[in-house]
Amino acid sequence: MTITRLREALYDTNTDALPEQLEKLFAPDCAIHLAHPLGEMVGPQALHERGYAPLIAAIPDLERRDYITIGGGDNDQHWIGCAGFYTGVFERPWLDIPPTQHIVTMRYAEFFRLEDDRIVEMRALWDIPELMMQANAWPMGPSLGREFLVPGPATQDGLITGPRDEIRTAKSLKLVSDMLNALGQYAQGGVEAMNLEHYWHPRMVWYGPAGIGSGRRITGFRNWHQKPFLAGMPDRRSLGADVMFADNDYVGLFGWPALEATISQDGWLGIAPSGQRVTLRSLDFWRCEKDQIRENWVLVDLLDVFDQIGVDVLSRMRELTAGHRVRFPDR
Repeated sequence: MTITRLREALYDTNTDALPEQLEKLFAPDCAIHLAHPLGEMVGPQALHERGYAPLIAAIPDLERRDYITIGGGDNDQHWIGCAGFYTGVFERPWLDIPPTQHIVTMRYAEFFRLEDDRIVEMRALWDIPELMMQANAWPMGPSLGREFLVPGPATQDGLITGPRDEIRTAKSLKLVSDMLNALGQYAQGGVEAMNLEHYWHPRMVWYGPAGIGSGRRITGFRNWHQKPFLAGMPDRRSLGADVMFADNDYVGLFGWPALEATISQDGWLGIAPSGQRVTLRSLDFWRCEKDQIRENWVLVDLLDVFDQIGVDVLSRMRELTAGHRVRFPDR
């Protein structure tokens, strides 16, 4: 299976072998969409040169660890969704983030569209702010939620290889779809009108991106993410999912972008209410349990949001870390 071979290639990453491995797995004209500032590119060679090669140069023992892998169809297309984290020892700078010489982690959410056993499209968010925080190089406001190594599913069953239970799959997809539709009731009566208690398990966990952080229970989700988000952008509007599919108890979704809104009020990420219109790229995975949502893994391209409002986070980071003394290990 194509995605299995990709996961294996990046688990025991062989720097010399990786370019050829990617050439075999990706179509020559594969459309690659990565987080800011990595951006858009075409083909496996560009993915290696602009994506993986610089990352491996900084983290030579780079190791990929998936804890969710699901598959499904959307509009006659076949997609695979993966969530997990990259890890290894951060030895050299990457995107000018200063190395720590310690083990680091960087979450990812990645979606792949396949045709004839080759990847023809990739949409992925790597949680670059998470790496910046571990290097003490995050120059923006502190997270309201908890920052920690986000775990995989509590049930440890996220690596789905089949068979698919079509009844469970349909129930999971309907549950998450109904919950997303309920979020639109905010305009009619605030957060209470969303009836989140109907859809979310009492012990739910929302694993947000670095810069926002995670929260447990509906109160944690509301206090540390939802209320500040809605307060800052009360006119936020869903653009609909580019792709959404389910696989047993799991649902995956991405929008590129997923939302548009005007930053018209104070409250979100400490951004000044300048009236700037922005779009948000986000990738989600949900795990359903007993007719409710128990866990939700979320990544948002926060660096892209800051870029849209004219804030160069990486430039601010370089100013913040200008006095760091970088020492490279003997090799």
